[in-house]
Amino acid sequence: MKIEQFYEKCLSQASYYIEDNGVAVIVDPLRDIQQYLDLAEKNQARISYIFETHFHADFISGHLELARKTGAEIVFGPGANTEFDSYSAKDGEIFKIGSASIELLHTPGHTLESVCLLLRDSDKKELALFTGDTLFLGDVGRPDLAQSADKQISSQDLAGKLYDSLREKILPIPGETIIYPGHGAGSACGKNMSKETSGTLAAQKTDNYALNTQLSREEFINLLCEGLDNPPAYFPENVKINGSGYPNLDHLMDTGLRAMNPAAFLERSRSMGTLILDTRMPSAYAAGHISGAINIGLNGNFAPWAGELLPLSQREIIFLAEPGKEADVVRRLARVGFHQVSGYLEGGIDEWINQGHEVCLIKEVDGDQLPAYVAEKNIGLIDVRKPSEYELGHVKDAVLLPLDQVYQSAERIDKEKVHLVYCAGGYRSMMFISILRSLGIFNLINVRGGFAAIPKDDAAAVSQ
Repeated sequence: MKIEQFYEKCLSQASYYIEDNGVAVIVDPLRDIQQYLDLAEKNQARISYIFETHFHADFISGHLELARKTGAEIVFGPGANTEFDSYSAKDGEIFKIGSASIELLHTPGHTLESVCLLLRDSDKKELALFTGDTLFLGDVGRPDLAQSADKQISSQDLAGKLYDSLREKILPIPGETIIYPGHGAGSACGKNMSKETSGTLAAQKTDNYALNTQLSREEFINLLCEGLDNPPAYFPENVKINGSGYPNLDHLMDTGLRAMNPAAFLERSRSMGTLILDTRMPSAYAAGHISGAINIGLNGNFAPWAGELLPLSQREIIFLAEPGKEADVVRRLARVGFHQVSGYLEGGIDEWINQGHEVCLIKEVDGDQLPAYVAEKNIGLIDVRKPSEYELGHVKDAVLLPLDQVYQSAERIDKEKVHLVYCAGGYRSMMFISILRSLGIFNLINVRGGFAAIPKDDAAAVSQ
């Protein structure tokens, strides 16, 4: 028996390879499927099933591409309807994997079709439970992300279903069973997930509030539904794509990796509906960037922020990247549903400058300089972190304008006034500034190092 976890940090998402006696299955595959194919080939195994624990909202799954390459059957839970060939399994249905087996457990709550997969060995002993977004380590899946055709189903209704699923399907399983969740800390699919990516059910029965048997149904619903941030804007579209289908990743890589010299890049950028995405880190972007380019650094939570801040309906995207990172950009954008990437700037910003094209600069100040700037007359302060971060501590007099609400916030900013913008470390604040600059708001200064670099012992600077 082999179990391999593939963990994608950018998405805080886990997929799984399970194999026994030459038969393999994949659970919740990423769109770039070569890693699964390589492992199966190495082990001389045949991939027979592709299990989807639910219709994912935070990424485009690789189920279709993997099925095309392997002939494996795509399996969803009860009630899942797709526009491609797939199998909607029954609750309790058994799937053989060599001498082992997987029992599909219908666990509605996060979504209506959500399932968990219980792996047993040849002696029918429970080994592992692949929980998708039903149960995380330290938390459970949010009940407000489902895109149901039945608009009468509320978050409270789904939370109630999840309460029943946990108690009827999960709690009776032996405590020594290993839990393999769909996400870890950082995912928007839960609130308080652990950094760990596997653990025992016994530990969750002790530590996870959602499995507390003393918790009433009403108390559970209230706990689960309070304090939820707005779901990322791209989630509904990703659910649709995962159920309807999508273009092959190989094709997207071919079109997205077209190299353009500066002249061709400039001409393309002037086309109506074309967006320039600069994927370098904030400091590089501040030191020189193309006018109108939006900055989302590749080395951070690139794909989720791209999905949140860039419209999936954008007609065309062209981009800049650090040399050698171009394929990574196209691949990671495809993971969250961007299929309209049409090329990149060959030679990057250096070649752009060498060919005589102008660049724009953004002023930055170090965090320890902020108190002096605050003392200056007519300087505004903008905090772009989450409300929960702001409440734990913020610069005195700073206005909270969360990054995920940047477009709505634009009209609240005085264009004639200079503003200092900060986040936790400088990554989100530069995204915020780049978007506002694309909207014609320029008097913005980035606080390098963000809130973490601001002296906390300066009572005049920090309010907690």
